Amino acid sequence: MWKWTMAVLVAALPNAATAQDVEAGAAVFKKCAACHQIGPNAKNGLGPKLTCVIDRKVASVDGFAYSEALKHASFATWDDQHFLQWIENNKKLVPGTKMIFPAGVKDETDRANLLAYVKSQCVK
Repeated sequence: MWKWTMAVLVAALPNAATAQDVEAGAAVFKKCAACHQIGPNAKNGLGPKLTCVIDRKVASVDGFAYSEALKHASFATWDDQHFLQWIENNKKLVPGTKMIFPAGVKDETDRANLLAYVKSQCVK
């Protein structure tokens, strides 16, 4: 009984290795910063600004010329799931998109941290 109780308690403890880390996500965002800006003063660049992208309608930033593929994506809103899929392999999620990011963010922890950072920058 003692071993089983300890196993349950250990499993219930927060796991620092899987917790989302905004600061680490800011470091991952540097891969995105060549094309995207984020934050209260962000502007469109080679890619659209990413401020408040989560829960935003797909292909909806004024002044940015989106690909037809993204305009007609199979999902209507950027939720956590679609954002994570996009940054892992955008061409797989939306074939024909014009975004060039062949490396993607392959590490699951990096993707989670990036998502946490992007969400932290939503200033309305």
